[in-house]
This record gives sequence, structure tokens and C-alpha cells, in this order.
Amino acid sequence: MQLAVVTAIVLLTSAVFATIAVQRLAREAESTALAVAQSVASDADVREQVALLSVDGTEIDEEALAGGALQRTAVAARQRTGALFVVVTDDRGVRLAHPDPSRIGERVSTSPDAALRGEEVVAWERGTLGDSARAKVPVYAPGVVADEPGSAVGVVGEVSVGYAPTRVYDTLAQDALPVVGVAVLALALGVVASVLIRRRLDRATLGLQPEELSTLVQNQQAVLGGVGEGVLAVSRDGVVTVCNDQAARLLGLDAATAVGRPLEGLDLPEGLVALLGPGARQDDATTTDGTTDSTLVVDHHVLLVDVRPVSRDGVDLGRVAVVRDRTAVEALTRRLDAVGAMTTALRAQRHEFANRLHALSGMLELGRAEQARAYLADVLDHGPLRYPVAHADRLTEPYLQAFLGAKGVEAAERGVLLKLGPETLVTGSVVEPGDVTTVLGNLVDNAVRAAVAGRVTPAWIEVEVLDDGTDLHLSVMDSGDGVADAGRLFDRGPHGADDEPDPARVHGLGFGLPLSRDIARRRGGDVWLGSPGGDGHGAVFCARLVGAVSSEAVATSAAEPARASSSPDASPDPRTGSAPRRSERTTP
Repeated sequence: MQLAVVTAIVLLTSAVFATIAVQRLAREAESTALAVAQSVASDADVREQVALLSVDGTEIDEEALAGGALQRTAVAARQRTGALFVVVTDDRGVRLAHPDPSRIGERVSTSPDAALRGEEVVAWERGTLGDSARAKVPVYAPGVVADEPGSAVGVVGEVSVGYAPTRVYDTLAQDALPVVGVAVLALALGVVASVLIRRRLDRATLGLQPEELSTLVQNQQAVLGGVGEGVLAVSRDGVVTVCNDQAARLLGLDAATAVGRPLEGLDLPEGLVALLGPGARQDDATTTDGTTDSTLVVDHHVLLVDVRPVSRDGVDLGRVAVVRDRTAVEALTRRLDAVGAMTTALRAQRHEFANRLHALSGMLELGRAEQARAYLADVLDHGPLRYPVAHADRLTEPYLQAFLGAKGVEAAERGVLLKLGPETLVTGSVVEPGDVTTVLGNLVDNAVRAAVAGRVTPAWIEVEVLDDGTDLHLSVMDSGDGVADAGRLFDRGPHGADDEPDPARVHGLGFGLPLSRDIARRRGGDVWLGSPGGDGHGAVFCARLVGAVSSEAVATSAAEPARASSSPDASPDPRTGSAPRRSERTTP
């Protein structure tokens, strides 16, 4: 299209020049013919001879005129000026001189009336000698001076001078050579420029045509506006080129001002800058195609970041990060883990309680009422299931009892004793078990990890649970080495906890603390570090969950079995079916 435009412009300008040149040559030919005709008509001999031959009724001798002075004057003027013809007529339009002597005595082929009226006429006309630019001038009798143009007084004839087109335009080709040369040069430059611009545009647009670019923009807007993930694209020199609204929301950016700014100039997590920057790092999560998966915590949001390089035809175009909000999924996963642990504990409790009922039924059938009564008292006092939780009888709430019992089993498997503190007292019932078990479970898991990494043997953690109206207060203390860096404990961390954690960073390796704080703050509560460590104990984490319990007290009939069910009791003696004496129980 550009080449066609250049060609059209060159042809148009050349045509305009040719038209102007032709018109100029035509005007010059007309002016020359008029000047020659005026010169011949003003000659005294011509005026005298024409006046003698213009008397009405005068016989014209064609042979005499063909060899006469008037003919010689006209022929001389034609040869001198290069005109096609120089014709002289009388006052009737009869030729007195003509380039063809045989035409003398004939009336001219074109009308002489205007010249005979005293007018000077310039026009292109066709006569016996063909087309020509001709001028017709009146011839006045000797001694007559025309007062003004157009005066017919004293007109005795007319002189007609014409120039052939070949003579008029014989210099046109020569004059057009520079123009044609310049036009060809301009066309060549236009072709070269069009090719260079096309190649430059191809490189800039990666070979995409305008209609493809339009489709690409439409698709981009539809994709970026329709997907639920955030998209952040960075060029190879580290400048943000794309940032949709979801990415701006998740990363705390302004989508309107982020595009076009360097990556280092934005308030982004260091891990994300390292993955997207010009010298992007690769780690174990990098696949063979260059895609890197990472997980970050930004403002209490768990973000799964998928960074992949973008290239076309071997040209590096930068990197694109797809950001997904996994906060709800991560929180739900942790809640499901907590519910699963509690369900397992309740299932085991139900199974053991059924076994105790079978034992009790056997005693009654054998008539051992006193032993059955003593056995029931022992079950009510210490519970049907043995949990590795010290002082479990201090907690009577069934949800918390079962959940901490399950956590005690997990802690015991790693060599850590879970015990309930002396301030534990819950008189209400849990109405938000999901939030409670998620927050408490995260704190307990961190405490177990810290206790395992600590230098104290045997390792332990102490949990205290206290309700105040509808609020539930939690405290988790461990025997670890404490928290070394409490400043960024709740900010962000890597994408998971290692199997062998760094002892200095056992708290806050994953997303438990940020998520726990987020859950607590939704209802006006909070999670905080009560103590980074002290004499005889490690870190102490505290939490307050608003509206997590009901103010109604747990019924005594339900509280007693529940309290007893979490006691570190032993199973009944399989030989006698009775419970062992208190002095024979082993407290883990």
C-alpha cells in the first residue's frame, strides 16, 4: 500500500508537470505566432500590396501572385520563423500568399471574419495544413492607424500565421528528461524506503499484519479481562508491559501507572522481582521449558506465581507471570487437615468406647455389679481412650478435647509431649470449630517443629485454652530455642516448610501464621507473638478468637464423659475386664 501511494504521488506530480509544460509551450507558440503575424501585417510593402489587391472587383492573377513580392515576403517570414504557414488574404478572405502556390486565389479554410473586423485572434484550429497554433491579425491600408483594437476602419485584409504541434512540442521531451529522472529516482527511493519500513515493522510486530494486530488486541483484552488470574508481563529489559486488574489487586499495584515502569521501581516482593528481572534466577522448580513455579505471601494472600519466558523465532521477549490467589484453597486445606485429624480422633474414641461398653455388658451378665460400678466410675473419671496428652482432664470441650488429642498423637510420634497448661478452662462450647482448629492447629504444628529443632530433651509444648464470654483465648508455648527474627514473622516466607528446617526459622516457614492472623482478624481477633523465648521455654504465641464459643455452659452429663475421654488412661485389663488402678497408669 505504501509503495502504491509513493508511485501514485510520483505519477501525479509528473502528470501535473507535463500538463503545465504542454500549456506553457502552447501559450508560447500562440504568442510567437501572434508576434510573427503582427510583424508581417505591419510591413509597409505588405500593407500597400494588400490594399491594391483588396479593391472590390479586382481580378486576381494567381500566377502573378505566386511569383510576386507578397508571396516572397510571406515565404521569407515562414522560413525565418519556422512557422507552418504564413498566409495573407484580402478583405474577402481570399488567399494572396500561401505556402502552397496552388492555393492562392482560394478562400481560407478557417473563418477570417474576426480579423477582418479588426480583431487579433489566437487559437488552435485545423486547416488545409492540419492542426496548428495560429494567430490572425488585420492588415490596415497604408496611412491608416487603428485607434483601438477591434476597429474595422481601414482593414484591407489579414495575415494568418500558424505553428505545427511537432514544432511546438519538439522541446517537450528534452525538457521532461530531468523530470523523468527525478521521478524515477523518487520512485526508487520510495521503493527502498517501503521495503526498509516493512522490514522494520515486521521486526517490531513480530511479523504480524495490521488485521492480526487488531485481533490480537481484542483477544488480549478479552483474556486479561475474563480470566481470574493476574497477568504481569515484563520485557527483556525489565519494563512492565502488561498488568491486568487482578494482578494489580493481588500485588498491590496501580494498573494504570504500573505499565511502562521498571520492575525495580515497583513495590513488589523480592522473590517475584528475582524471577521476572533481566537476570532471572532458576531454581529446582524450573522446568525444562523455563517455567518456574513459586509461592509467595503478599499482604496475607497466598499467591501461586507461574513465571514463564516468552520468545518468538528465537528472540527473547521477556517473561510473563501468572498470579493465582490460593489463599482460600490454602486455608480450606488446613481446615480440612484439622477436621480430618479431629475425625480420626473421634472415630478412635468411638471404637474404644464401644469396646468399654462390651466389657461393661459382660460384667453385668456375669453378675459382677460391684466391678461394673467401679469400672464405670473409672471410665467416667479418666475416659475410654488413652491420649498422649498430659493433664487432658483440664479440658472438657469435646471439639477441643478430640482435636488436641489427635495433635498429641502426632506430636508423640515426633517425640514431643503435648500438655495442657494450668490456666486451661473452657466452660462454653465451640461454635466455630473450623476457625478454632485451623488457628490452634497451625500454632501447635509450629510449636512441635520448634520443639523438635530445639536443644531441650525431652521436648514438650504447652497449650492453654481459656474462654471469656464468646471469646476464646489460646496460648501455645514450646521448649524450642525461641524466635530469632520476630520483625518479619508474619510477613512472608518461602513456599513451604522443609523436612529439616533451619532451627533459627522454625516459626513462620510456611503460611500458617499469616493465615491464622488473617482468620482471627476477620472477626476482630488477632494472633501475635507473646514472647520470643525465655528461661526454660521457647516462643509463646497467643491468639484471641472473637465469637468462637457459645456462652452457654457445657452440660454436666456431656462434659464429664468428654473430659474423661481425653485423659491419659490405660485400656482395661484384657484378662479381668477392669480398669487398672490409678497408681498403675503410666503418664507419657
